[in-house]
Parts: sequence; C-alpha cells; structure tokens
Amino acid sequence: MRLNNISLSGIADEAAQTLDMQIKAHQMLGWQSIELRSIQGLSIDELDEDAFNDVISLIQSHEMKVTAISSKVGNWERPITFDKETETEELKRIAERMHRLKTRYVRIMSYPNDGLEPQEWKEKVIARVQELTTLAEQEDIILLHENCAGWGGQSAAHTIELITSINSKALRVLFDIGNGITYGYDSLSFLKAVDPYVEYVHLKDSLNDGQNIHFTFPGAGESKVAECLAYLADRGYKGVISIEPHIHLIPHLGESPGNQNDLFASYISYGRETEQLVRSIMKTGVNNG
Repeated sequence: MRLNNISLSGIADEAAQTLDMQIKAHQMLGWQSIELRSIQGLSIDELDEDAFNDVISLIQSHEMKVTAISSKVGNWERPITFDKETETEELKRIAERMHRLKTRYVRIMSYPNDGLEPQEWKEKVIARVQELTTLAEQEDIILLHENCAGWGGQSAAHTIELITSINSKALRVLFDIGNGITYGYDSLSFLKAVDPYVEYVHLKDSLNDGQNIHFTFPGAGESKVAECLAYLADRGYKGVISIEPHIHLIPHLGESPGNQNDLFASYISYGRETEQLVRSIMKTGVNNG
C-alpha cells in the first residue's frame, strides 16, 4: 500500500518464520511491499538455490515488491575484526539475489569495536565500508547504513562523517526512529542532522524505565515517532516506512518469537496502528498500487 508518496513495508520475519505467512500478514494489511531479513531462520544469502527459487516464485505469484534486504553485514554480531573476505563474498551473493528480486536496497551497519583504539576503529570501519561501497557500485545496488550497532551509529556526526568520507550515491542512510532510546540520543535531532542522506526509514518505538529498554507500539514510547513522521512529511519524504516491531522478536537480544500466533497477531496490530498514525500525521489519502 502507498499513502501518496509513502510506501508502507515491514521486516517480515517479525510476523512469521515462513515466507507464505510473512506475505499473508502483509496482504491482511493491504500492503504489497515487504522487507526480507530471514526465512525459516536463514538470511537470503544462506538459502540454497531451490529454496531461493521458491522465494522468487512466492514473491512473484503474490505480486509483492521487495523494498529492501536486511543483511548481517557489519551488524551487532560482527565486530570490525570479522573476516573481510567472508563478508565480501556474502555481499556478492546478496547482490545477485537482489537483482533477481528486483530490489536495490540492502541494510548494513558499521561494525562494533573489538578492543581497538578509537582512531584505529574509525579508520578500519571507513576503509571497510569504502570497499563494500565500491562493490555496491559495481553491482548497481545501494547500501543503507542504519543508525544502529557500529562506529557510524554512535551519533549523527559519526554517520555524516562515514557517508561524506566515502561520498558515493551507493551509500545512503536508513534511519530507524526507535534506535535513539537504545543508543542514548534524541531521534528527531539525529534525523534532522542526517536528513540529506536518508533514503529509507524503519519504524519502531521504545522507552527506557531507567533499567531496561522496552519496545512499544508506535507512538506509545519515547522515540518521538510522531515528531519524526511530521518532520518527514514536512520535508516531502517519498520513500519507504518499514515497520520493525520488536514486540515478540528481538534478534539483537537473542529473544525468540515464542508463540507464533501472538507474533503474527501483534505484527498485524502494529501495522494497522502504524498506518493510522502515518495517515493522521501526514494527512494523506491512500493511493493503491
């Protein structure tokens, strides 16, 4: 579903493990866009050829559009010391499959530290993301750096330095509204600073009770979801808003989804609340297609 120039999507493994149920969740929401992270616990590049052909068949038969691939590149499991060659080959496999899925965006992060001095960590991250960006240019895909784990996710200034140091249209920003509470910054201020480079948005919400981070339904937390959406509307954002509920499935904390029915139902509820919020704030009608 599109709300004028906004396309609503979602990280589908937060609805279900199987692709058919992931698609069903989006169809129940009336959304024809989907973001892929894992299927039956495997990332897109880990699927064997037969399984991936099944993915293509399901996506095509249901006329779904894949808005992005959420990869493991540079994420919380992969410090800057993670094997470079392994990850380069992984990105090549992802790129080949992205072309077959007809999508250009792949989410990355920028490598947690692993005992290096700050300057060395910075230099190694920038050099490594530069190499990945060069590969992305060759493969005609776009890396979306998320404000999450890693050197570039520490602050808006770090993100801007990473993007401008590399200076390529193949490296843009994926802004996740809900990450500010986890990483200790104001989401709206961060968004305003990185705005020129933002091409994709994740929507989640959370609050901090002084001891723990709790993920909430959109607008119920402290992430300034409404304010960020209003800012995006005012500046004429025309991209994707993709939900990442974290209500029952929180990958970086190792929390399993538990009851699959609860997972599916909460995803639907989260999607409906998101759509209502986007409609009210962006004051826009529905444009199906």
